[in-house]
Amino acid sequence: MTGTAFGSQWLGALVSDAEIAARLGDDRQLDDMLMVERAWTDALEAAGQVPAESAAAVRAVLDPEGIDRAALALGVVRDGVAVPGLLAQLRARLPEAHHRALHRGLTSQDVVDTALVMALRDLCVVFEDRIARLSEGLSALRLRFGGNPLMGRTRMQAALPVTVADRIAGWRLPLDDHAARLAQLRPRLERAQMGGPVGTRDGLDGQGDALAADMAARLGLAAPDRAWHVRRDGLAEFAGWLSLVSGGLGKMGHDICLMTQQGIGTVTLAAGGGSSAMAHKANPVAAETLVALGRFNAVQLGAMHAALEHEQERSGAAWTLEWMVLPQMALATGAALRHAETLTGGITFMGDPPAPGA
Repeated sequence: MTGTAFGSQWLGALVSDAEIAARLGDDRQLDDMLMVERAWTDALEAAGQVPAESAAAVRAVLDPEGIDRAALALGVVRDGVAVPGLLAQLRARLPEAHHRALHRGLTSQDVVDTALVMALRDLCVVFEDRIARLSEGLSALRLRFGGNPLMGRTRMQAALPVTVADRIAGWRLPLDDHAARLAQLRPRLERAQMGGPVGTRDGLDGQGDALAADMAARLGLAAPDRAWHVRRDGLAEFAGWLSLVSGGLGKMGHDICLMTQQGIGTVTLAAGGGSSAMAHKANPVAAETLVALGRFNAVQLGAMHAALEHEQERSGAAWTLEWMVLPQMALATGAALRHAETLTGGITFMGDPPAPGA
């Protein structure tokens, strides 16, 4: 998984999000993987699976300082995942007598999946905060302009009069549902992964379930009764939520684009984008970007549903597809929430223009 988005710094400034990207970036991912190894080592020691001396030696090398990131990247090309290369570097720091205590009973998937949900847990907090701020901004907009008349439009044709408050309600009310959905799905998402080589938790003297629960508790995650190696519905559900949020904001953006059209002019923005050829234009760039981000996530969601097919006891292909898609969806949703908040704060008037001479 990576926080690098869209292959271009210019495009990334428009459709990505620095805060989300930083949380999904390589350095934070490395920190998370080492936290998983540390929590597992602590659980092994508490259960008597490894001696205290070995556990202390392992903890001493679980430090991101000095880890060769370029070598990790080469390891991913070779192994398809960063953990084997990371373990090789950690073992090089660790006295050989303690090698068996490092990563004992875990597999790469346990480390990567658990690290992923640790990151997603933090992103959920960011999204909750941004949704709350956007909802407050739209409520403030309703207080300022909600009583103004506005021609309702069905199929983009003039229909019957409504008010600005009616239009804003279509943008704000879904946010409450998004917040409620996120609270409901988080327990199904924020679950530690621990299944061992084939997802059965075998080879730990019958302590696999207890060790998994201990590790999860140390990381502040739920401990499912069984590993979810090939059960990816929690991630797919979260991806669906991301698409719902960005799609709803795309509706808001599309409405604003139409409202800014010359001859309609039912919303005035404090600032618009310029044109290289037509100086009179003020393009609703932020609103247009909301539309693009909503459509982008709608397309990506199909890939996350395709990645539900984790064949047999582990998939390399479906797993890689998740890494390619889910971070981009999170980045797009973060960008959409940021643009929506800025756009809301930059509206200086809403409503039908007053009649000439009125």
